[in-house]
Amino acid sequence: MIEYEYRQLAFARGTPKGEIRRALTDQAEYGRWELDRTVIYRGGLVRTRLRRKIIRAAPSTVQVSWTQ
Repeated sequence: MIEYEYRQLAFARGTPKGEIRRALTDQAEYGRWELDRTVIYRGGLVRTRLRRKIIRAAPSTVQVSWTQ
């Protein structure tokens, strides 16, 4: 099963849409976040939830021999 971690961002009513778009694009491009949900409230508050996959590395079974 795929596991995700989540991050919430909130933008005030007066925040320009271009600034919101730029912030979300930066998160997606540099932090590998993807858009999960966006809610626009009656007062103009925009709350966005981002998610990204949690990648679990399997333990390696490397044997090191230090013989000389």
